[in-house]
Amino acid sequence: MTRTPLRPLARVLQARQAGHNPDLIEAENRRLRAEALRDGARARAEVRLMVLGAFFSCFFIAIIVKMAMVATSAPVEPQSGGGASDIIAMRADIVDRQGRILATNFDTYSIYAQPRDMVDPAYAAQELARIFPEMSEEDLLKNFNGQRSFVWIRRQASPEQIQAVHDIGEPGLLFGPREMRLYPNGPLAGHILGGTRFEHEDVNSAALRGVAGVERQFDEFLSDPANEGRPLRLSIDLTIQDAMERILHSGMMWMNAKGAAGIILDVHTGEIIAMASLPDFDPNDRPVVQTTGDQADSPLFNRAVQGIYELGSTFKIFAVAQAMELGLVNPETMIQTSPGIRMGGFTISDFHNYGRENSVSEVIVKSSNIGTAHIAEMIGGERQQSFLRSLGLLDLSPVELGEARAGKPQFPRQWGELSTMTVSYGHGVAASPLHLAAAYATIANGGVTVTPTLLHGQPREPGERVMSEETAQHAVDMLRQVVVRGTATMGEVHGYQVAGKTGTADKVRPTGGYYEDKVIATFAGMFPASAPQYVVVVTLDEPVDTVGTEPRRTAGWTSVPVAAELIRRVGPLLGVRPIIETPLLTGVSVAANE
Repeated sequence: MTRTPLRPLARVLQARQAGHNPDLIEAENRRLRAEALRDGARARAEVRLMVLGAFFSCFFIAIIVKMAMVATSAPVEPQSGGGASDIIAMRADIVDRQGRILATNFDTYSIYAQPRDMVDPAYAAQELARIFPEMSEEDLLKNFNGQRSFVWIRRQASPEQIQAVHDIGEPGLLFGPREMRLYPNGPLAGHILGGTRFEHEDVNSAALRGVAGVERQFDEFLSDPANEGRPLRLSIDLTIQDAMERILHSGMMWMNAKGAAGIILDVHTGEIIAMASLPDFDPNDRPVVQTTGDQADSPLFNRAVQGIYELGSTFKIFAVAQAMELGLVNPETMIQTSPGIRMGGFTISDFHNYGRENSVSEVIVKSSNIGTAHIAEMIGGERQQSFLRSLGLLDLSPVELGEARAGKPQFPRQWGELSTMTVSYGHGVAASPLHLAAAYATIANGGVTVTPTLLHGQPREPGERVMSEETAQHAVDMLRQVVVRGTATMGEVHGYQVAGKTGTADKVRPTGGYYEDKVIATFAGMFPASAPQYVVVVTLDEPVDTVGTEPRRTAGWTSVPVAAELIRRVGPLLGVRPIIETPLLTGVSVAANE
């Protein structure tokens, strides 16, 4: 906008020459400017009034037209379009490898109250306390008689409870449609499934979100309508999972243990057929997170993937396998097993005196710490660390559980000569039972690493070969002898040729050091030894066998019998054909027909 000067120089000069007053020119220009501003403001106001009037006119015309249509049309129920495709809004099911339901959805209702609409709050509070015993009649009545206009009663309820509340006949008790997550098998596979919670909740709807386990890991897949309800298929077998949990529970009670973990793993695919942690919980009624005390004592704690333990002598086979792969020893190489090794104020000794020398095979069968330490000394710390890392024992497990991120293996920062020796027999390094199962699967399948997984039938890249088939076979043969005549003879199951290794490690104190009377007892095995198909790991927390005259805590007396019963029970369910071994006849001659 071009502004006119109030005192134009040319006009001022002309006025002065003509003897006129130049101030009149400025006054005239001010008047003209004020009139122009006034006219512009009036024009804008008129436009705004016209637009506002037009808007209100359209609004009232629309209301009049709608009212006319409603008044003149016949009442008709709304019909959905037949050609439109259904949108799947429900959370997808979770099934086992056979397609059996592990988690599904259930249509139910939420229950809430609007106290201002209630006729008899006292009677309603009394009846609600009867239907829901966990509720207090006094608290309910206090909420109903207070200043609140809305009170939650239950965010989800069973059909029986819904009907009982409906029968109260109180108009102030209302119901909202709700979708709830149902785990029909109760606590079975509870740690794997995890559980859900409501999110973005109101009286008529609420979004389900996973809080743990595969429900959380695959939350995006389970809640994506684009999947059209396609279920998430897990690798676990419901029948075998049930058998494992029952046997673990019995074994835990029998051995007076405070906790237990068990894993069955396919040695070729890495698929987890069953995995359990006790004590467990029911994901239908997931307990709250423990805020005090040791989190490892909570039923939410998954010992199979979160439990980081020193797994003792189960590690010895790794040192022997690596030494054989490097060409340092063979199964018949003689290794010094006496006297003990003294280093830095620490003495490496054996549970029994096994003599001055033993073969490498006997070192494994008898479980000699001294012999294993000498073998590890040949390997060296750098090569030992690299080999254990290639087995996945020093890294986070890649299994599809968020809880596995808490199971980070622990190992020495300074991997010196003493650490090299102690790590070889499972002390000074801590890993989860699932780490151990995957490492044993590498030996069982001929030396190729596997990635443990909870998904069934997914394409997978072949693992890395970390040892030759010959080395792996020698290792399996040694583990078989451990069961036949070594520390795990109670693990023999007729027809299944079990091979494996025991491990008993003193339990670490939270404040440092070790308990003298508390151990972690583990058996890691595979079957059948002639062509291993499955790895089995059983770990008991603080077991003690009190059947004999003295308490026994070693794995051979505690975790091994539990593992044997597990193999005996699930072997037929896994379709493993028993191998009938005919005993060798002695003192019998066969006469030839002439």
